[in-house]
Amino acid sequence: MPGLSFPNPFRIADRLRRIGLMGINRRNAEFVLRYNPRRFYPRVDDKLITKKLALAAGLPVPDLYAVVRNEHEIADLHARLRDREQFVVKPAHGSGGDGILVINGRRGDRYRRANGHLMSREEFGHHLSNGLAGLFSLGGQPDHLIVEYCVQFDPIFDRISFKGVPDIRIIVFLGYPVMAMLRLPTRLSDGKANLHQGAIGVGIDLPSGRTKRGVWGSEVVSEHPDTEHSLTGLEIPGWSNLLEMAARCYELSGLGYVGVDFVLDRQQGPMILELNARPGLAIQIANGNGILGNLRRIQALEAEGRLSANATERVEFARTAFPIRG
Repeated sequence: MPGLSFPNPFRIADRLRRIGLMGINRRNAEFVLRYNPRRFYPRVDDKLITKKLALAAGLPVPDLYAVVRNEHEIADLHARLRDREQFVVKPAHGSGGDGILVINGRRGDRYRRANGHLMSREEFGHHLSNGLAGLFSLGGQPDHLIVEYCVQFDPIFDRISFKGVPDIRIIVFLGYPVMAMLRLPTRLSDGKANLHQGAIGVGIDLPSGRTKRGVWGSEVVSEHPDTEHSLTGLEIPGWSNLLEMAARCYELSGLGYVGVDFVLDRQQGPMILELNARPGLAIQIANGNGILGNLRRIQALEAEGRLSANATERVEFARTAFPIRG
């Protein structure tokens, strides 16, 4: 049509190749299927198993309060939690934050959710029943639920998070951290640190642990849309320790390509929240760069027989090799 112009698809494809953007098909075929043995998937797909493995490896996780495996245990749970004002209920096989229930207070016999709404005991029990039935779980299979400590996030995030708990994701390949981002809840995401539900992804420079840029949906942002505070230049506390814990999750999980999610608690410090055998690719958008070039650097070490068995050495290599470009 006259007056209209369209981007050259060949030019776009060339640019994507130049920045090393990886698509989901390549991720699955060249990295997930090749480097993640199926027999190890339960180590990361079941949050209870992940928690036990992390504790055995000396890695910190939120305290476990209870496990609910059967319907009749729901009534007992009220009594077990009567002295706890705050806690989180999660489906052990949940995905994308579905079914997570955050309780941060009480009013009489009702539970106060993170969004301020009050939930009756009957509503609480109904939610747990749905979780046991597999409504929130991978494949919809019957599940068990874990009840754990409710993270009180580090005050460094007070000005750039809306109600929920921010988390940090680090992608680890063959034990080497290759890319990282901070995920920040918003009003749109209803306090959840889930990018697909409207959270903000902020790229983190691997060498320094400093935030570089934010992405909210398809929009590049420098300020949080709800708090209006800057997202850039924030230094993540204890960054070296976070990278080393992430690197150690290679041995813990047995998976070559894994996403490690952390939270920073104001009193207990960093804790592993969960691991993911199929981490999403939006981390590339948050960083403004593709991940493929970083992965190829590690594959070159593998081909040369120079992969390190030492987590500290792997972190040192990554911090030298993988700064955010641009």
